[in-house]
Amino acid sequence: MSEKQSLGELDLNRLLANMTPQLDEQIWVFLSLKSPDRDLDQKALMRFEEDEGTTYIVKEEDSTDHDVSFRCQRITLQVHSSLEAVGFLDAISTALTLNGISSNVVSAFYHDHLFVPVEKTAQTLSVLNALSQGDGSTTS
Repeated sequence: MSEKQSLGELDLNRLLANMTPQLDEQIWVFLSLKSPDRDLDQKALMRFEEDEGTTYIVKEEDSTDHDVSFRCQRITLQVHSSLEAVGFLDAISTALTLNGISSNVVSAFYHDHLFVPVEKTAQTLSVLNALSQGDGSTTS
């Protein structure tokens, strides 16, 4: 019998205060192929099927044979957010928008992962840390 898994934090104030953003130094890329690729299936951090093709998130060095559409770094929010939490990603998205930062978000079971342009990583961390300290209106 499997052990019951924790459902994570729901309270918005606790989520924001405890998000603890952690930068992954790896450069990741998003790419899309018309059909799945067995080699990339083994290397991908994520694969998602869409009507137009298969989207992959892979390490930059694993993408040399493909056209890359988005070079980014991953920032993992270390707080265990519930998949049913309301407003957490909205608050983050609003703060990033106010600072002109695009973000592609993957919400996994335990954590949310923000994929941001490489050149915006330091600014993103600054915005997230300000938001975590209760200053959601700050622009950097």
